[in-house]
Formats: sequence, C-alpha cells, structure tokens
Amino acid sequence: MAGTSSAAPAAADVFAYADRQIEQAAARLWPGAVVRLEVHTPSVTTYVRRVQVDERALFAKVSLLGLSLVSVLRGTAGDWAQVRAAQAAYQGSPGTLLEREARGLDILREEAGVPACRVAGLQSGVLFTEQVTGPTLADLLAKEPHRSGELMTRVLVELTGLQRPAVARSVDEVAIAERGIGPTFHRKFNGISGPTYLRKAGQTGEVLAGMVGRLRRLRPVPAAGRRPVVYGDLKPDHAVFPDGPEGRPVFLDPGLARGRPQTDAAKLVSRTVLNLVASPPDRAAAKAVVGGIEVFIDMVTADQGPDERAAWLKQLVVLWLMDTTNILSTYLTCPADLPLPEHAVKITQQAMSVCTLLDRTTAKLLAGADPRAVWRLALADVAKAADR
Repeated sequence: MAGTSSAAPAAADVFAYADRQIEQAAARLWPGAVVRLEVHTPSVTTYVRRVQVDERALFAKVSLLGLSLVSVLRGTAGDWAQVRAAQAAYQGSPGTLLEREARGLDILREEAGVPACRVAGLQSGVLFTEQVTGPTLADLLAKEPHRSGELMTRVLVELTGLQRPAVARSVDEVAIAERGIGPTFHRKFNGISGPTYLRKAGQTGEVLAGMVGRLRRLRPVPAAGRRPVVYGDLKPDHAVFPDGPEGRPVFLDPGLARGRPQTDAAKLVSRTVLNLVASPPDRAAAKAVVGGIEVFIDMVTADQGPDERAAWLKQLVVLWLMDTTNILSTYLTCPADLPLPEHAVKITQQAMSVCTLLDRTTAKLLAGADPRAVWRLALADVAKAADR
C-alpha cells in the first residue's frame, strides 16, 4: 500500500465527478436519449448508480484508477487534483479494470455458457450494464434457509463452463487477478503499511492484526501447475434468480482470473457467514443455513479421498478467513463520508464476534488440528455467533 495523503479527496467531489462522467458517457453512447441518474448504490469498491436511458434501466459503474473507493478516499493515490490527473491517463490506457470486467461478462455468456448480465456500453471509463431483477442468492438464503445447501451448490455448478480450454485462454488475456482473495490480503497487509492501516480500526484493528499474523503463517505455498479459472467475486449478492429459486441464476460483477480451486466456494462461504452474523434470523433458520453450508461443501468434495479432502478444506478455511479479514478491515477503516451498504454497517457492529471466530479457527489450524475437525468446529462457532 502506498502512503496516505494528508489532503485526501472528499467523497462529495468524487461522486460529483463520477456523475459527470456517467452523463457524458451516456450522451456519447446514446445521442439524443433522455438520461436520468437515479439511486446511488453504496459500495466500497466502485461508484455505482442506477441510470435510466429513455425507458432502459441500467447500472453505471465508475472505477477510479482500478482502486477501491476506500483507498482513493483515504488518499492512497494522492489529493483530488492528483487523482483526477491520473484518472485521465488511466482511462486512456488499455486493460482498465472495467474494460476487463466488461470482457469477462462477454466471456461468461458467449464462451462459458454462464448466464450473466449484459453489457450495454463501455465509454470513457464508464461501464453500463443491464439491470437484472429478481431475488439474489442472499435473499433466497434468508427466505428459504432449508434450501441453502442446494442453492449454493447450484450456483457453483453453474460456473463449470469456466473450465473450458477456450475460456481459460480468453480469461488469461483479461484476468482481474488483483481483486483475488490472496492478492488483496497480501497487498493490504504486506510490509510495514499493514499495521499502520489496521490502527485506523482502533481496538478491533489490534485484534485483526493478530489474525493477520496467523493467516500470513498459514498462507498456502504457491500452487504447482496451471490454476483453474475462477469467478473471483462470488458473493451471494452477485447471483440473481430472475425466475425465482427454480430458475437459473444470472451472475453480476465477475472478477475472472486464475485461482485456487477453493476460491469461489471460500468467497461464497465467507460472505454468507458475514450476512448470517450481521443479520441473524431465528435459531432454526440460522441452524438451517449453517447446515446448508456444510451440505454445500460436502457436495463439492464428494469425490475426494480423506487426505485430499483434509488438504482441500484447510485451503478453503484459510481463504475464507482471509476474505473475511479483507472486507472487515475495509469496512472498519472506511472514511466517514463514504456511505456503507446497510449490511456493511451491521457487520461492523458485530466486528468482535467475527474476530472471535477468526481467533478460534486460526488458533486450531496453527496448532495442527485436523482440518476436517477445524471446519466442523468453525461452523459450530458460526451457529453460536448467529444465535443471539
């Protein structure tokens, strides 16, 4: 992480700039159309806004320098004048983050056979995508917790087309590797900047610093051979069911790249657990979701032998905890003028419960406990954290 500027950009300036970019990009893409900016969707990564172009409902997304909004507003890339100047150069360079994301959406639909939201246009650093309506996987897990295992498994199975050889070749040209769990963790917490960053989170940051130290000791050795293609950002909110739970999910916001086989399952488990701890349902529903997570991983590892499954589960748990540490630290150090999504606010309110889970699970792994037992005990701790 770079040093932080004392004159960090203000969210109001960044948002006003992003709105102008959206309006100008829409005018170029659809001359003469009536463009209306609607609700801003809070995000810690990119600026996202609903847009109406004539009668067409779209999402517009603006990325500043390929960095997270939190990083930009902390001053990581300099003051606002420096960010604007750098952004002008960034938008004109090949391979920007949103350019690769747009190509990833096309790869999903056209080469992998995976339903994904459609790109409506990419212009001057602004990505427009079609809105997809319907319940998300997160909505369905809350509404039908007894189907959690089935629904999570179906979402992952839908992505099997990513392993086609032609898809891998295409993804290698546009991979969003920098948004992966491991790269994000190492970028945030590598070197002397990591402790400085965590101090912004106060007492919880001090606890997280201990978890980071443990996870750094547990991080897996580099994988041998070619890694599989992974979706990269498989959150429960990124799988939408337009036709309800019986239909196929449509995927949003991919981060296609090469990664460890456990990557997508780990991100899905991590964010499902955080949602469960942040907004716990009644005891029976919480138990059903936790049981569903276990069923989901049992299905994923059904063809593995005992030793292979133990090794796979260890990597799953480490990636899960890394992802949880990544996002929790982001929420806790978010600048005050950046609106957080509602679920993020709730997660920060339960930060110590999450840290307790991290502490107990990393301690068991470092003590050399059987990963299969660690996995079961971690799920039992999730159930306890959600039972309040």
